[in-house]
Formats: sequence, structure tokens, C-alpha cells
Amino acid sequence: MKLDLTILVGTMTGTAQLVAQELELTLEDGDTRVQTRLMDGLDASVFAGGGLFLICTSTYGQGDVPDNAKALYAALQTDRPDLSNVRYGVIALGDRTYAETFCNGGKRFDAVLTELGATRIGEPMLHDASAGTLPEEVAAEWAGPWIARCREAFGLPAYFQDSTTGRQAPGLRAQKERHLICLISGSLASD
Repeated sequence: MKLDLTILVGTMTGTAQLVAQELELTLEDGDTRVQTRLMDGLDASVFAGGGLFLICTSTYGQGDVPDNAKALYAALQTDRPDLSNVRYGVIALGDRTYAETFCNGGKRFDAVLTELGATRIGEPMLHDASAGTLPEEVAAEWAGPWIARCREAFGLPAYFQDSTTGRQAPGLRAQKERHLICLISGSLASD
């Protein structure tokens, strides 16, 4: 049985979207189907069917959710739907130089989803832009253990048989590919 994951992206500059795209490549495999959706135009009905969600959002302004996430966040606060059939994780992007509002976009979604009865799986991933690490790489490393926990929470095997190595591995098809770097050098001569 496949695990269906919907990644909801709140972004201002595209960094959270880049993280979500990397996660889609990393997590999509024979055991996990991933759909990524920008939060633009979404309301609380996105959670109506329940299931597994990953909130991937940056923080903007004075610790706010990004502009494209404001309508969804406001709808959750006003409509107050029962989200007891929702399980979720959070990837929050921020900058520790703004200590009081660090990763508040993700923290705000985490708080409202919990208030509405959703169950968070694992701890949120909080990325610090001032740390000098790439958020998509940190997220890809975080995602392996997280998706294994999700599979267990849904009563599915946490690991699958990796066809390339024959070993048990978490649902990370692209993990081996993500660190592949090709360097091509050469010169062009003009006539």
C-alpha cells in the first residue's frame, strides 16, 4: 500500500518551494506518492479528506506566514474545522538573527493544526538561514526518518527493500542521487 503525502508550500522568495521540490524528488518512490501544492488560493478544505501533510513554509515580516499562505492560515483560524483525521509534519524556514520570530511561519501553522485536532508526526524541522547550510539538503536528511515514522503511524512498513542495493532503506529513492555531482570541464576554441 502506498503512502500519499501532500506538501503545502508557503513562500515569498521561492526557497520553501525549492525545499518542497527536493523533498518530492527525495520521497517519491514505489512506496510513497508525493503531491506538492503552493498555498496560493487554498482554504481549510484542503484538509477535508484527511491524510498526511507536510507544511513547508518560510517566515516573513514580523514572524508572519508568507503572503501566499495568509488565506489558508486565516481560514483555519476562522473556520475551525475538525482536523482529527489529519497527520502532519512541519518544515519551518527562518533566520536566528530574528530570535523572537525565528521560524514563526511554521510554528504558527503547527499551533493552529494542533488546536484543530491534527496530529503532528515527529518534531518540526527548523532551518536557520544564517547557519550557512542549504535548507533543501537539511530537509532531505530530515525527511528519511520522518517518512519512516509516518509509514509506521499509518500501519505501513517503515522501510522498503532498495532494489539497487538489496538493503532495507527508508523511503528515499533519490537519497543516493542527491549527492551526485558531475563536474564537466573543457574549453571552447573559436575559429
